[in-house]
Amino acid sequence: MKIAKNTVVTISYELRDSAGEVLEQSDEPVSYLHGGYDGIFPTVEEALQGKGVGETCEMTLEPDDAFGEYDADLVRIEPRAQFPEGQVEVGMQFEGAADGDDDEWILYTVTDVTDDKVVVDGNHPLAGQRLLFKCTVSEVRPATDDEIAHEHAHGAHGHHH
Repeated sequence: MKIAKNTVVTISYELRDSAGEVLEQSDEPVSYLHGGYDGIFPTVEEALQGKGVGETCEMTLEPDDAFGEYDADLVRIEPRAQFPEGQVEVGMQFEGAADGDDDEWILYTVTDVTDDKVVVDGNHPLAGQRLLFKCTVSEVRPATDDEIAHEHAHGAHGHHH
């Protein structure tokens, strides 16, 4: 079976930075629902269209094709008093409202802590980077009606309810 809209695709992948250093790789295969459901980067989905089991895909992802450009406006300096005493460390993450938008929540990472301030960054850690993506297709199957209705893959390597 070839990858097409409304198929569940299982891949193993590796993500490298532009210097070739491995940033992330799948320990176990991952599955997504193919066909514009936002389960994988659109550029990768487009490259996988029509491929079958055992085929590979390798490409360079520009920032706009992956985690976006780095946005300095997403770096905020907050008063230390807004955080619990003694419980804030560099690397911690939390959800917070985007500036001026209580309806949009983003994931912030603490990047610096001093006695009177905490610096948080709402950018994805890989924002602004050119990335090298490589994957191998290990399974392609028709999506179930439930998967299409829920807009994601279910099962061993997909989403669990």
